[in-house]
Amino acid sequence: MTQRVLTTESGAPVADNQNSATAGAGGPILLQDGHLLEKLARFNRERIPERVVHARGSGAYGYFEVTDDVTAFTRADFLSEVGRRTETFLRFSTVADSLGGADAVRDPRGFALKFYTDEGNYDLVGNNTPVFFIKDPIKFPDFIHSQKRDPFTGRQEPDNVWDFWANSPEATHQITWLMGDRGIPASYRHMNGFGSHTYQWTNAAGDAYFVKYHFKTNQGVRSLSAGQAAELVGKDGNSHQTDLLQAIERGMNPSWTLYVQLMPAAEAADYRFNPFDVTKVWPHADYPLQRVGRLVLDRNPDNVFAEVEQAAFSPNNFVPGIGPSPDKMLQGRLFAYADAQRYRLGINHTQLPVNAPRTATVDNYGRDGLHATRYGSRHDKNYEPNSYAGPAQTDTALSAPLPVQGWTGTHEAPAHTKDDDFFQAGELYRLMSADEKDRLIANIAGGLSQVSRDDVVEKNLAHFHAADPEYGKRVEEAVRALRED
Repeated sequence: MTQRVLTTESGAPVADNQNSATAGAGGPILLQDGHLLEKLARFNRERIPERVVHARGSGAYGYFEVTDDVTAFTRADFLSEVGRRTETFLRFSTVADSLGGADAVRDPRGFALKFYTDEGNYDLVGNNTPVFFIKDPIKFPDFIHSQKRDPFTGRQEPDNVWDFWANSPEATHQITWLMGDRGIPASYRHMNGFGSHTYQWTNAAGDAYFVKYHFKTNQGVRSLSAGQAAELVGKDGNSHQTDLLQAIERGMNPSWTLYVQLMPAAEAADYRFNPFDVTKVWPHADYPLQRVGRLVLDRNPDNVFAEVEQAAFSPNNFVPGIGPSPDKMLQGRLFAYADAQRYRLGINHTQLPVNAPRTATVDNYGRDGLHATRYGSRHDKNYEPNSYAGPAQTDTALSAPLPVQGWTGTHEAPAHTKDDDFFQAGELYRLMSADEKDRLIANIAGGLSQVSRDDVVEKNLAHFHAADPEYGKRVEEAVRALRED
């Protein structure tokens, strides 16, 4: 086997990688040692800004295979034929902690999926819960500030977490999910994934449907208790990364079945609650799950930094037949996600291998910028319209237009008959078994009892009482017992 030659970044062979050049055997280091300077300068720049949220992540490649005909609802080409496969990359993550945080913590999990389709990349950015804490993006920076490290104490503070929730009653449904049995997945393989937001599908005839995505794990849902999670964190802080890596290396390729709920666009206005409110779910009795296909992960990345840390997702990356809805949180993320990656990775992050389309051709008039690697021929123009052979628009919208009306300004969402922040949290509580309720109450009380301000505790208790009288009473009694202990 031929010995590989160590080189500098410019390709020159390195004669000595163990000793710096000096002025004599004991002399000071010389500025002329270009290899040393290059190594140190590069090392100083190896880190990039971590994600503000979803910093701690794992990922894998795979494919999505269509198993059921959905052409009546969408003209998306990658969903156009039963049996068709599309390459994918899926990134899992925790939300609140930093890049060095542990995997087995009570936190929502990101479920960000990139489809490398023939019509461009389609990014479906969701979580392992079907709902979220807030419904308006203007609250998102404040929400994340409340969940992350306090600027004075340098740690996550129960006072901050529960104070924000006390003043955001719409969070009650997601709190009930997070503090319940599925709040700490046993692994990334053993949790469901959701698009969470409402999206839009458009068929070939131009008919629009609003859609919710549900990825049901084929490994079965498994979760950890708080005690089991604490024990696992002590043994392996990278437990979920380890599990995913080893499962795929052993050929135990995890898979999920994709189902969707579909609402004809015309039904949205008169639905009993706002269907674009991400703090609520659509009952399956109203809009049953319809199977679409199967997602399989079968290949680990070769380099975690290059392919997981630099993976960039934007819910604004749609393909023909799929588009946005009036979901306010989604609308905010259409900007925020791509902008975060422009900051972290630069304007040309879409040219990185993990983010670049596989089979679709990228052809536009964007030029230059840091790390630009894509150029046209030397005769290509960088403006449009032009009289040469440059790319031209198709004049075909990717999805159906969304209706708008009324005066500009700040508005609350239109009122629906069942628009309140508590009834679905109560429904979720009443679906739980007695043991599940016990664990839910213990998890909530464990955090809420640490809050120092009585008024914050009382506000939160009022939310649980509004969701279900028994729910509120039990949380109140448990919190009181812990605070008096």
